Amino acid sequence: MNTSPSIGVIVGITIGVVIGLAIAGCIFLFCNAQRKKIKLRRAAEQQRGMQLPIRTNGIDASSVLSDTTTEHGSPTKENKQFSSWFRGSEKRSVLSHSGLPVYPYKDLQKATSNFTNKLGEGAFGPVFKAIMPHGGTFAVKMLASRSRQGEKEFLNEVLVLGRLHHRNLVNLVGYCAEKGHRILVYEYMSNGSLAEFLYGEGREPLSWDRRVQIAQDVARGIEYLHDGASPPVIHRDIKSANILLDGSMKARVADFGLSKEVRSDYPSSGVQGTYGYVDPEYISTAQFTHKSDVYSFGILLFELITARNPQKGLMDYVGLALLNAEGEEGWEEIVDDRLNGNVNLSELRALASLARRCVSPTSNNRPRMREVSQQLQRLGIRRNSSRIERNRMTVNDTLQTMSMADVLKGDLKILNDIPEQPEV
Repeated sequence: MNTSPSIGVIVGITIGVVIGLAIAGCIFLFCNAQRKKIKLRRAAEQQRGMQLPIRTNGIDASSVLSDTTTEHGSPTKENKQFSSWFRGSEKRSVLSHSGLPVYPYKDLQKATSNFTNKLGEGAFGPVFKAIMPHGGTFAVKMLASRSRQGEKEFLNEVLVLGRLHHRNLVNLVGYCAEKGHRILVYEYMSNGSLAEFLYGEGREPLSWDRRVQIAQDVARGIEYLHDGASPPVIHRDIKSANILLDGSMKARVADFGLSKEVRSDYPSSGVQGTYGYVDPEYISTAQFTHKSDVYSFGILLFELITARNPQKGLMDYVGLALLNAEGEEGWEEIVDDRLNGNVNLSELRALASLARRCVSPTSNNRPRMREVSQQLQRLGIRRNSSRIERNRMTVNDTLQTMSMADVLKGDLKILNDIPEQPEV
């Protein structure tokens, strides 16, 4: 009689223990499987990272850049248009492991009118304007078919370019790797290149304020490549033709991160970069550094000041400013004549002095790009402060004028209130 409850309790406890062990075993197996998945994912990422070239994207670049408004993949108007078009073609297109849309060659062929709507030609191949069927306009760069770059290298390059995003870069928004074609799709810059504004016919000359703003934009873009990408990106070919202007005239740096193997049918001296912009130390050492980009940017600053082509004696012209008879830097003498003297002289001197430091023959004497960018941003701060001060003075002058007018009105009222004396 007394043993029955004991047996029941024992059986219940045994069943409970078995169920508990089974649950614990399931949990253990699940956690172990998850750990294996994480390890495999990390190993795959490490392996993929080892295959990538040095050009890649950093994390939290705003923490190290002078421009704290760095954007990582923030959608622009053009990106939204591209997304709309892509959704309409998603049955034919897929998202690659880079997160960028991959779409058929025939779709790009149609969007570019069979690759006849050419925007320009460069060392890597022609660039075409593409009008997508569901809205949006983009620039399609067809890389040289004669390049020895394989498909694996191209896809690695796409993976890298897809990670680089900044408001002062021309960002990659898609690509095609079909039947031997290697095509990159970029945001379309409706105002063309800086070179077209400086030297093209029928273009209104850029104002001084606009030139300073362009210098600030370009400096931020290059600074991001140097300090926001991890490992850093060296552009190697900074020039006015590679600075594009969007619909708001904001400057964007283009042609960054691409392999520097140019087309076999493109004129080349064996020296990377563009004549007139190339760091003299690179010519002697055959090695590009961050300071090589700084040198090219210094040339670009002088180009903005003078509107003279670096390939046509720009630096000889700049040298004239350093031979001033009074022993002072005569930067005013080399300013673009089309500005008609509408130049902020203090900004001119600051810009030219900075450019002179950037083009120092010795790279150790050149500033880092972060310092260059910070100095240019301070120009904008001083300009805004001066504008605020001028506005304050204008308001004070207006108030004083109004107060004087009120006094005069009061005096006139008093005079009008004085009764006329009867004539004697």
